[in-house]
Amino acid sequence: MRLKLKKGKQRELILKAKEGKTWKELSKILEINEQYLYRELKNEKRLLSDKIYNHLSRLVNEDFNRFITQKLSDNWGRSKGGLNSIGSTKILQDVKFNEKLAEFIGAVLGDGHVQFNKMKGVYYIRIAGDLKKDEKYHMNYLKNLVKEIFNFEITEQKRSKSNERFMDIYGKKLVEFFISMGIKPGNKIKNQSTIPSWIWKNKNFLKACIRGLIDTDGSIFRMSRKDPNLLRIGFTNYNKTLLQDTRKALIEIGFNPSKIINNRQFYISRQMEIEKYLKEIGFSNNKHQERLKAFNSSLVF
Repeated sequence: MRLKLKKGKQRELILKAKEGKTWKELSKILEINEQYLYRELKNEKRLLSDKIYNHLSRLVNEDFNRFITQKLSDNWGRSKGGLNSIGSTKILQDVKFNEKLAEFIGAVLGDGHVQFNKMKGVYYIRIAGDLKKDEKYHMNYLKNLVKEIFNFEITEQKRSKSNERFMDIYGKKLVEFFISMGIKPGNKIKNQSTIPSWIWKNKNFLKACIRGLIDTDGSIFRMSRKDPNLLRIGFTNYNKTLLQDTRKALIEIGFNPSKIINNRQFYISRQMEIEKYLKEIGFSNNKHQERLKAFNSSLVF
């Protein structure tokens, strides 16, 4: 539900709740994006959800109910326009900063691409994959994840000649949200986009983000033919900053990855750490799960 307050009262409520806090601190308390809070809600470009309104009311310990002029359904902006809609722009629901978002961001950083073309009015996030091997991961797992996090649908594209598949999520506000986290549009290697700062503050967020990264740009394989029971997890990426930060994140949560090789990859090779990875992080991508099962490994996962 969306709540419409008398003009200026939404801004007043937010500013009162902010007293003694930074915008970053308040956004963390409300579990919403800082830019969304400061630019959209504070400036009354969007209406408050009942959840955020209730949280703000508790923070200020003051009754603002008398200023509520309308209570509207969540899809009001799609049909009526107004404060929480700009033309045909898709509404971006209040996004929770949690493990699911962290995992999806990992997938975008791995095999994804952010497109922002103001001239053409084209805004989307694209995740690429293998036509067959990544089908279940895209159409079963990531599709449901996108629906749960953003309440957006995906568009599937298949290119049989190049053995590629793409899942696209269109939305200007969605793209702007990713840009606000430092995930820039265009060439990822040139932009050196990497793990957003909020993910570093929680080890469970880091684990989830790593899962998304390894699911897309990682692999699991036998170490050698001579030692078929010894497995290795590898991560390959040509974005130097992301490569270094992914390795750093693994170290942060207790792993000992190899040094970076050829400026593009590193490995987890210790068998106890492979088992630790499978237990604490795991795979959401079916192709890795199926490959692991095919090895008939004694490792527990």
